[in-house]
Amino acid sequence: MTTQTPAPQTDSRGRRTRHLVRHYLEMVVAMLAGMMLLGPVHEYLWPGLDDRADVAALVMATDMAIGMAAWMRFRGHSWPAITQMSAAMYVPFAVLLVPFWLGAVSGGLLMTAGHVLMLPAMALAVWWRLDEYSHH
Repeated sequence: MTTQTPAPQTDSRGRRTRHLVRHYLEMVVAMLAGMMLLGPVHEYLWPGLDDRADVAALVMATDMAIGMAAWMRFRGHSWPAITQMSAAMYVPFAVLLVPFWLGAVSGGLLMTAGHVLMLPAMALAVWWRLDEYSHH
């Protein structure tokens, strides 16, 4: 009876995929940490800053971008990659702000859809610089 081992190419592809998924999840955790750590700070320094949904969305995107950028820099990513990934925090909200201002979408939908759309926006940023994310 012989034991078959996976082809090296398949094993390396699986390892690369696991690495990318782990790295993506690390960035999501860093975003959440940015929200949880920075939210109370700006609430203390500027109470009511995020009373409006549009302002709250941009403040939250900033909190998430700061947390994620700090983690990415710690992991050794380039500034262009950090900038692109940070843009992934803002682009969904930027797209949704116009319909919000026109009264076509609610503040709740703005926040929910913006956060949901961040995830594929982040995946697109990873895909754009796949080599960089595969090695960090």
